Amino acid sequence: MREDCHVCISEGFEALTRIRISNANTSIVASLNVLNSDILLPNEIGLSDAAAKKLNVSPNDTLYVSHLEPIESLSHVRAKIYNQKLNYTAFNEIITDIVEGDYSNIHLSAFITACAGDRMDIDEISDLTKAMIASGKQLNWNKDIVVDKHCIGGLPGNRTTPLVVAIVAAYGLTMPKTSSRAITSPAGTADTMEVLTNVTLSSEEIKTVVEKEGGCFVWGGTAQLSPADDVLIKIEKALDIDSEGQLIASVLSKKAAAGSTHVVIDIPVGETAKIRSSVMAEKLKNHMETVGNSVGLNVKVVITDGTQPVGRGIGPTLEAIDILKVLQNEADAPIDLMERALLLAGELIELSGKVEKGKGTETAKELLTSGQAYEKFLAICKAQGRFSKPVLAPYKIEIRAEKSGSLKRIDNRKIAKLAKLSGAPQSKSAGILLNVHLNDKIEKDDLLFTLFAESQGELNYALEYKNSHNDIITIK
Repeated sequence: MREDCHVCISEGFEALTRIRISNANTSIVASLNVLNSDILLPNEIGLSDAAAKKLNVSPNDTLYVSHLEPIESLSHVRAKIYNQKLNYTAFNEIITDIVEGDYSNIHLSAFITACAGDRMDIDEISDLTKAMIASGKQLNWNKDIVVDKHCIGGLPGNRTTPLVVAIVAAYGLTMPKTSSRAITSPAGTADTMEVLTNVTLSSEEIKTVVEKEGGCFVWGGTAQLSPADDVLIKIEKALDIDSEGQLIASVLSKKAAAGSTHVVIDIPVGETAKIRSSVMAEKLKNHMETVGNSVGLNVKVVITDGTQPVGRGIGPTLEAIDILKVLQNEADAPIDLMERALLLAGELIELSGKVEKGKGTETAKELLTSGQAYEKFLAICKAQGRFSKPVLAPYKIEIRAEKSGSLKRIDNRKIAKLAKLSGAPQSKSAGILLNVHLNDKIEKDDLLFTLFAESQGELNYALEYKNSHNDIITIK
């Protein structure tokens, strides 16, 4: 509204005030932007596209503006800020108001921060998870066993999920995989799979694909499964915060809402991974399994090597290329990505009780090498609307070794940042093609990696970062 609007003056509205806007049918909560120009007439109100859509309004409709009534659940957020323990009722009220859109970004930031830093006990994490499950739709597959997997993250290129879905669905298990987009990484599973197929499917479309093919790879954002999680993730991304309690609630609420019964969680551990020590990993493992049990999930946690990126590609298109190479059993397919996918697929097959202990990985390998997994992958992609071949970015530069030696360290965080500075994941074909791994013998001028970007400016920007950080790859 205009700064001199009689409503702003009489009600004392200032910029960023949270107000309620209503018409005859519905109302929303919104943040006020105040203008001092003639874009609007004195009695006009302007709406964002999102606000106009929610209110279903047309030009010249009459709208009613009022002060926002007190948000009662904020008392629980304040209690948590002072480190008081919250119960299910409190979390449910908070999550309900978040889904309704009553929380501003400031309120969301306060809630996320109050729960970070190991400030939630196991009961609170369980209650938060249950509240997030209840906040949206819940799928029911009418099956005793519905499997899923998740990686905690922090490991560039670790794109095992599409491979696991293809293998497990080819085996005959049901795996309705919903994935997030990148939060702090150069690519999430949804970003990578969007290179190859459509990932924005409704709950009804997900059901159709899964009933036909036994699995899917879709973005969870439009399916309305644990919708509070999608709101919180945006703020976590801006804050660069991923606390343990929120992480557990985020992962398990999505799994339970998707109708899963058996879940394998991959926790990579390494100096520059998200989880840096075996002690942290064991604690997270215990919490994951305990909270999973409390919400009716059979959870198996696998602790894996997180000392370096997995595969060769870092960025959506480059990771998609890795996936296809593994599925097509190509000679230059990344072995580490293949082996990790087979391990996790094997764990899921064993967790289902369909094969003997110790036989899961062998079963998964047969499905991959026979081509059955690739056939299933293509079938799922086509059921989701398309299968497209990945295309690399037009601008690239090769980074070569400045000395000989042995490759001692790859900084996961810095190489991920380098890929992000090149444009990933917004620029799908940007990123890094890694040519080396830990303990490789390196000769001077050997190719370490190739940097891809969709514009020369992005390539130069990423290159500046690389030139000022010589410890991305350490050779001694």
